[in-house]
Amino acid sequence: MYAEAVQQVIDELGRLPGIGPKSAQRLAFHLMKLPTEDTARLTAAIDEMKARVRFCDRCFNVSESELCTMCADDRRDATLLCVVEEPRDIVAVERTGGFHGRYHVLGGAISPIEGIGPDQLRVRELMARLEPEGVAEVILATNPNIEGEATAMYLARLLEPLGVEVTRIASGLPVGGDLEYADELTLGRALEGRRPLAGG
Repeated sequence: MYAEAVQQVIDELGRLPGIGPKSAQRLAFHLMKLPTEDTARLTAAIDEMKARVRFCDRCFNVSESELCTMCADDRRDATLLCVVEEPRDIVAVERTGGFHGRYHVLGGAISPIEGIGPDQLRVRELMARLEPEGVAEVILATNPNIEGEATAMYLARLLEPLGVEVTRIASGLPVGGDLEYADELTLGRALEGRRPLAGG
């Protein structure tokens, strides 16, 4: 239907999360209308991001060096470890201004439907951090949906026998929602009201 070059852009945009066929078409035609220098800036920014950004060696947040800014900050409380699904969730928690510990990014959540089990997540790396870093409390801040709850319950069963306090962010977040869309007040209250989580 469209010229081959246009269809290729539509197809590639359509592979991005949250972009359906109609959105991909709108974006492709918007890009076509832009001056060449604007599209060149966009592609240069994407190339630069791919070249410079990596995952933090400790927590797996996005970083431009071995350790992200939060892991490199000695003022943060190393005894508090907040476990999230994705790096964007760290941004959501940081916006509250109410958490001063460190983070661990799992890289997703347990989802049998999508074929994601604990082995596909950074669970081993989490367990390896506890003793060397002197972690006293692990806050499970996975999304309040079925996959996030399943992941939190799995981690709670693993962590409780190790003598580490395991808490879960409290209610206040809508069930089925994602952390990145929560407002600061709601997420801040959820962090303040976190509760112990039984592994059974």
